[in-house]
Order: sequence, then structure tokens, then C-alpha cells
Amino acid sequence: MAASVVVRRLAALSGASAVAAGAYGAHGFKNSDPDDYQRVLFETANKYHFYHSLALLGAAHSSKPAVAGTLLIAGMGMFCGSLYHQALTGDPGLRKVAPMGGVAMIVGWLAIIL
Repeated sequence: MAASVVVRRLAALSGASAVAAGAYGAHGFKNSDPDDYQRVLFETANKYHFYHSLALLGAAHSSKPAVAGTLLIAGMGMFCGSLYHQALTGDPGLRKVAPMGGVAMIVGWLAIIL
């Protein structure tokens, strides 16, 4: 199977999971203060999850879809995953992973140029 097909399918799964996470967050944090830090973390994670799901669609059409897709997926896992984790558990143990995820997402965007 071509790398572009795999990346496109992963983009679809990522987008679907972003919608599901957004729905969970909308209902799970419904009764919390809008300025609650955990809610803000969850909303930030979900926003970047959506943006980078769309970026994966672009990566599928780049000349190096495996490189761009891998960087974007790894970045989403590290950045969004660590924020989702802290928002849902209150445990800041993975917060040092988020900047590495952010860098991976930036490099993933740049890899689309290749």
C-alpha cells in the first residue's frame, strides 16, 4: 500500500478521533469553570489535534508523505497526547514532552515542502 494512502487513512482516523474527543470534552467539562486550567488544556489539545489532522491530508499529497506524516503523527501524539493526559488526569508528568511534540509538528509542516 502506498504511503500516501496510509497517511490519508490515518488523517481520517485522526480527524474522527478529534471529533470524538471534542464531543467528550464538551460534555465532560460542561459544568466546569470556562477558565479552569484543565479545560483550557483539553481545548488546546483538541484544537491542535484538528489542525494537524487536516495537515495530514496535505501530507498525503506531498512528495514525501511517509516523512511528513510520521513527523505530524509523532508530534500530535507527544503534544496533544500530553495535554489530553494532563487535562483528564491532572497529572503534569508528561508536560515536558509537549515542546518536543510541538517541534515535531513544525518540522512535519516543513516536510510537506519536500
